[in-house]
Amino acid sequence: MDRDADYEAVGFRGRIGFGERPAVVVVDVVRAYLDGPLTDADGRFESARASAARIVDAARAAGHPVIFTAVKIAPGGADAGWFAVKVPGLSVFEEGSPYAAFPEAPAPQPGEVVVTKQYASSFFGTSLAATLNAQRVDTVIVLGFSTSGCVRATALDALQHGFRPIVAADACGDRDQATQDQNLFDLDSKYADVLPEQDVVAYLTSGATA
Repeated sequence: MDRDADYEAVGFRGRIGFGERPAVVVVDVVRAYLDGPLTDADGRFESARASAARIVDAARAAGHPVIFTAVKIAPGGADAGWFAVKVPGLSVFEEGSPYAAFPEAPAPQPGEVVVTKQYASSFFGTSLAATLNAQRVDTVIVLGFSTSGCVRATALDALQHGFRPIVAADACGDRDQATQDQNLFDLDSKYADVLPEQDVVAYLTSGATA
């Protein structure tokens, strides 16, 4: 029995499906992963960035909310607790670092919400859930960096906050391909529907309520 069939046989890998009011949450697509110290040697982050930009363009064209997140921590990691101790590389997100900046695309436009955070989940200690609820969003399309960290944590918390989590696989990046593949499989098995870019764009442009 292959892995998919094995998981399905014991009750994993159900389908959540799309709702009617989507929002795209762009998780930490910043320069640190693209041309900074957290980038990979094989272009995975850049490929994911390009996919993310296309999905964001599709969402905007259809009038759907796009929300960006960014890690911003105090000098020395004073507000990041043990996370800053476990991951010293978070220093690239200290206030004023050029690596904390957004790339040319995707990047927030005037009027779009930018959620700042100190931990992995875009929901933890932030206003994201309230912002989504105020806009009557029921489907959260999660994309960005990195798949095994902040994307995974955000998708899990989207589920736990009562939203339908959809992870755009092509628009997510990680340093290691095996880590990327395993986390996408695990998310799709337990916490979210993991879909290719073309399926996400088709949904966003299909007439879902804006």
